[in-house]
Amino acid sequence: MGASAAGVTAGEERDAEHERERDGLGGHGAECIRRVRRHSSGSDPAAALVAVCPTMNIVVTGANRGIGLEFVRQYLARGESVVAAVRSPSAAEALRGLGAAHPGALRVLACDVGDDASVAEFARAMGDAAVDVLVNNAGVRGEWTSLEAMDTAEALRTYSVNALGPLRVTRALLPHLLRSEPRKVAHISSGMGSIGDNTSGGAYSYRMSKAALNMASRSMAVDLRDRRVISVVFNPGWVQTDMGGRSAPVPVEQSVHALVALIDGLAASDSGDFLDWRGKRYEW
Repeated sequence: MGASAAGVTAGEERDAEHERERDGLGGHGAECIRRVRRHSSGSDPAAALVAVCPTMNIVVTGANRGIGLEFVRQYLARGESVVAAVRSPSAAEALRGLGAAHPGALRVLACDVGDDASVAEFARAMGDAAVDVLVNNAGVRGEWTSLEAMDTAEALRTYSVNALGPLRVTRALLPHLLRSEPRKVAHISSGMGSIGDNTSGGAYSYRMSKAALNMASRSMAVDLRDRRVISVVFNPGWVQTDMGGRSAPVPVEQSVHALVALIDGLAASDSGDFLDWRGKRYEW
């Protein structure tokens, strides 16, 4: 087997690439490495990287804590430009810390996904920016009560945030998505939204809102196919967050690390799917 110009065999190069993918450079990162190799032609690889792998523009809703905050942290750590959408930017202390650590890479904007006017103002605040990836993460737990104790007004509020919220944001940011390539929308759903996996009952408002989100994503996948927009729902697992609790088995860093890699690798054929954080199709 012949050696490369740098004295590295093709087999060693493949092994190194596999190591990079295991270290979290799969998907977008691995594809960038392949593009650099094709386009650098012996020139400065750093310049080639900038030329063929520009920074992606990411929007994350519900970004002030838990899964959303971890998405922001991991995307910033790998050099992406992030817009964090939160209900109250002035109270988002963790995001301010991330902004200080990554100057110029993070914008924190107000957005209440349960309110039409707030979402419209958020989209206006985005200006003419392109959006490569939209992560619809904002959600509420709602009340987990018995059938007899269910509060229908509370259930409607949960539905407005969890099901209509991602619909509002995706609709408002569609012109921004259409300015980019790729055009990916990742909705953070839940295993609680699976009809086939419901063996414990209860949690009516939360379960119903997430099942509705799953249906909305499938419809968006169909309706936006010709405009090359990919829409997928993810079950992030039972994650150690304020909502999931400290006894949850999956650390938030692990779940989001896997989800970021899955989003990187999404193709048109995946649009409309319901996937878990390990990349397997989940029961509807």
